[in-house]
Amino acid sequence: MNIVRSTLSLQSLKPIEIIDVTADAVRAVEESGMQEGLLTLISRHTTACVNINENEERLMEDMETFLKRLAPRDGNYSHNLEPIDGRDNAHSHLLGLFMNTSETIPFAEGKLLLGRWQSIFFIELDGPRPQRNLLMQVTGI
Repeated sequence: MNIVRSTLSLQSLKPIEIIDVTADAVRAVEESGMQEGLLTLISRHTTACVNINENEERLMEDMETFLKRLAPRDGNYSHNLEPIDGRDNAHSHLLGLFMNTSETIPFAEGKLLLGRWQSIFFIELDGPRPQRNLLMQVTGI
């Protein structure tokens, strides 16, 4: 069994931003040279997540609107009274309760086994941020 790790550095430009990282994930598997195994992606942040969904422009707009409505930024949150990092970001942490910080995707013959309409997203919940990190670990043979 082999393991190859890499870190994808991302910049977010919006408070909530859905960033397609599918091509980066495909490249990580290809560059590993492995044919069979698992790709694990993990956000190194509590206010940014990883998700598999469909990359369709209007659906992505709907997803962003839904997240904003689910936990409004201007809500009355205790965390915002004395935030440890100076960011009024309780809404971001609350949204994270409903999302994954990681995804594991099998691959075979060097190809990710995603469905036809599936894409991999890094979802920023507390942007904009100059740098976010997504750890990608390819494990296999």
